[in-house]
Amino acid sequence: MIANIVKPGHKTRGVLNYLYGPGRANEHTDPHLAASFDGFAPDPGRDPDATLAQLAAVLDLRVKQAGHKAPKNHVWHCSIRAAPEDRHLTDNEWATIARRVLNATGIAPTNDPDACRWIAVRHADDHIHIVATKVQGDLRPPRNWNDFLRADKELVAIEKEYGLRQVPRGDRTAAKRPTRAEQEKARRTGNARTAREHLRTVVRTAVSAATNTEEFFRIVEGAGALVDVQYFPSGDVRGYKVALDDDTNAHGEPVWFSGSTLAPDLSYPKIAERLMATASTPAERADAPVWRRLTRAVDGIPDSLAHSEDDAGQAHITVLAEALDTLPLLAPAAIRPRLVEAATAFERAARSRVRAHHQQAQAIRRAVKAILHEPAPKDGALLAIVLDALLLAVIAAQHWHRARGHHQQAEAAQRATTHLRVAYQTAVTEPLTALHHRGQHLAPWLLKQQAATVRQALPDLAEQILAEPDWPALAATLNDTTAAGRAPSALLTQAARHRELDTATSLSEVLTWRLNRLREPVVRKPPRNKMEGRAQPSSATTPRAVPPARPRPR
Repeated sequence: MIANIVKPGHKTRGVLNYLYGPGRANEHTDPHLAASFDGFAPDPGRDPDATLAQLAAVLDLRVKQAGHKAPKNHVWHCSIRAAPEDRHLTDNEWATIARRVLNATGIAPTNDPDACRWIAVRHADDHIHIVATKVQGDLRPPRNWNDFLRADKELVAIEKEYGLRQVPRGDRTAAKRPTRAEQEKARRTGNARTAREHLRTVVRTAVSAATNTEEFFRIVEGAGALVDVQYFPSGDVRGYKVALDDDTNAHGEPVWFSGSTLAPDLSYPKIAERLMATASTPAERADAPVWRRLTRAVDGIPDSLAHSEDDAGQAHITVLAEALDTLPLLAPAAIRPRLVEAATAFERAARSRVRAHHQQAQAIRRAVKAILHEPAPKDGALLAIVLDALLLAVIAAQHWHRARGHHQQAEAAQRATTHLRVAYQTAVTEPLTALHHRGQHLAPWLLKQQAATVRQALPDLAEQILAEPDWPALAATLNDTTAAGRAPSALLTQAARHRELDTATSLSEVLTWRLNRLREPVVRKPPRNKMEGRAQPSSATTPRAVPPARPRPR
């Protein structure tokens, strides 16, 4: 059950016209009073002799009496909506809910004869509208600060008592939703998204790609948006606002949105903090191709979330969102729409009340920015590996939020997981088929050897894995792992430990891509001085050279 308290207005009759009217799409049916302040307010919906003018006069009586002392915007308007799957409540039940909310908000405390005048109008099965005039019997305004939080707290109790769906509560870090006017404007102009939503995506992608604030503004402009940067007298940037060139108001002027109205984490100070943290951290030596570095960095997120402080965990989730924002720019067209949907869903999971310590997540942030300067991987297996790592990280973020009671963020991460899985399944089809073909042509003794490896490493799951259609692909990967000089049994055990196998539809498929990540050869650090680089005399304790890794088939 959700409450929506709109900005106070000054026209009581105007609100009543809407509530008793047909609605914007003829959705209002049988509008009538479910309750009122004294039970005797005229009801134009059910009483043929009652009029909207009479009802407005009753509600505005004290406003007229207060004269100039009455609040200019004296109309308090709150809608309360049940979840779609909830049962239809009776008028009496809605009346009780309305009184409880009015009591909780301070608009009309229970048993207070001097409370504000109010009505509850029902014109649909799933919601009511409460309208009150903010003048009490002593002609003073009510004390109703924090009314939304108080109403929301009361609705939590109502959901439990009435057996209704318990809606996940937010922490006031969600991005502002498009207004009805913005939505209708988008429909009129034939756009699938509102200008606010479009600009939010543009700005989020620019933050993920930029390395400093100047580059951030250039990328936003390059994406077709107008940018207006505001400065302090000192010359330092104070903030910014953006607009779409074709989104204008009635006067033909651009409709501007400040960064903070797009999303709380897109204000200029928040963006500058993230970019400054990246610029102030020295870049590490590049010891692998950028896509491999990205995979390695993302692969460490689940462990970081499990063992880091909350501020570091939030930083890793923030930069994980940046990776999801960036990937659609480089991914094949076949999976790009699903990746966009995953990034859009995860956007809500990127913010919480936990303040991120961005210095703790710079390795992955540098890797995210680096892939934009490299071509997308032509190797389908490498893309599958990246997507598998991202999928694991998003699942870990979901658990991290749920453990801390961040219900909206956990649900957002779960939605992102659904879209990411579809993209992953599409991406793995071709490389998995190639591995499957290779596995089918392995010598029988090699297949037996790899089956023995599975039984040794995963005795409880071995028979299920060996019976799966994707087992030949895993067998081929285990064979490559052995040829690369790595211990397949140990890596297989590690792969199973790092993956939530109970969520996988195919264990062998999941383990295939995990092994492809883990079997990368270890890159040795360069010698710190000349003596370290010299050959050492052989001895009985000197380890034997590991045979070079064979190139993985494409």
